[in-house]
Amino acid sequence: MVTFLPTRPGRLADVPSFDRAIGGAESNVACALAAAGYRTKWVGRVGCDGFGDHLTEAIGAHGVDVSAVVRDPARPTGVYFRTAADRAADGHEVVYYRAGSAASAMSPGTVPYGMLADARVLHLSGITAALSDSCLALVRALTARDGWPGPAGRPLVSFDVNFRPGLWPDPAAGGEVLLELARGADLVFVGADEAETAWGVGDPHAIRAALPEPAVLVVKRGGEGATVFERGAPGPGGGAAGAGAAVGTGAPGSGDGTGEAGALGAADGEGPVPRGAVAHVPGDLPPRDSVAHVPGGLVPRDTVTHAHGGLVPRDTVTHVPAPRVDVVAAVGAGDAFAAGFLAGTLRGLGVAARVRHGHLTAAAALTVPGDLAVPVGRARADRLVALDDEAWGTLHLGPGWTGDDQEVRTP
Repeated sequence: MVTFLPTRPGRLADVPSFDRAIGGAESNVACALAAAGYRTKWVGRVGCDGFGDHLTEAIGAHGVDVSAVVRDPARPTGVYFRTAADRAADGHEVVYYRAGSAASAMSPGTVPYGMLADARVLHLSGITAALSDSCLALVRALTARDGWPGPAGRPLVSFDVNFRPGLWPDPAAGGEVLLELARGADLVFVGADEAETAWGVGDPHAIRAALPEPAVLVVKRGGEGATVFERGAPGPGGGAAGAGAAVGTGAPGSGDGTGEAGALGAADGEGPVPRGAVAHVPGDLPPRDSVAHVPGGLVPRDTVTHAHGGLVPRDTVTHVPAPRVDVVAAVGAGDAFAAGFLAGTLRGLGVAARVRHGHLTAAAALTVPGDLAVPVGRARADRLVALDDEAWGTLHLGPGWTGDDQEVRTP
């Protein structure tokens, strides 16, 4: 959809003009991954209008393959207006004009699955599920653990909850739908604040108890950082390749230079595990024989999460603090974090390194006015990710930091 950003703070009623930008959770992730050098494809539906032209051209200019985008001659491209205040602030306003939009006509029968058969990761958002009954049917089909609709096997399914109460006729029912969809995914991103609103639970361990099925659950906690629950060994290629709404299918430096799916993962190695980036589950330490040593810390190897009357074993729980950021606009950070985490997943990095890459990509978005930012270069990002705890804890990032040779640190 097209996003209209206010030219100054204030109520929508008082803002005299707006700047046009592109918007959409999945396309934001695709653009951020493409900017980092990954092959991405965005699947969507826009109108045969000027806004549809702008979206496909702008997203394509970021390096995203838009060949699977359908132009709808009967429905308009969706738009929305928002205020400059942070989404969590009392003064935040957002107005959607998406009812009857081209995107709302997506359904299980409109996706060109055959064009997406080589994808490693399928990234979906709860926003799409809120647009219409047919969109919900599509997301249900793509998150179903059985009966994948594509011609090849199911890829790694990544799902960002992205609960937007204003998009759901009944927000409480919408929260239940999103919980159902998240349970079908392999990798789930959710903010602690939105989980509290949608499901009535905000503590990361309570969220995991409500959502035990995904192999990886990432609970975003704003400036505090992110807590990851990981069961087993996640990563693209755990299933067969498949299709996606915002997908990464190749990584720079992955071995043979082709960017094909099979070249990813092992060639990049495990990567650094930042010292002390792994936190223990609150309470007593796990038994000695259930603790795995990693550089600088301990990982509870057999933490058990209680859920639905049963036990889900083998969760490791990792908390990684976020760096200090001088925020210009709190838009697009969640999508950027997902892109950074997915990039680390495609490279086969350890979970703490994946989270730090997510934090850095989010920091790039937070220090620009719109949703999308020029990412920090891969080599420099790797150097920052590899910092020890003390150096990471002093990291202080402000506007322009992705283009500077020296990052600013607090005393």
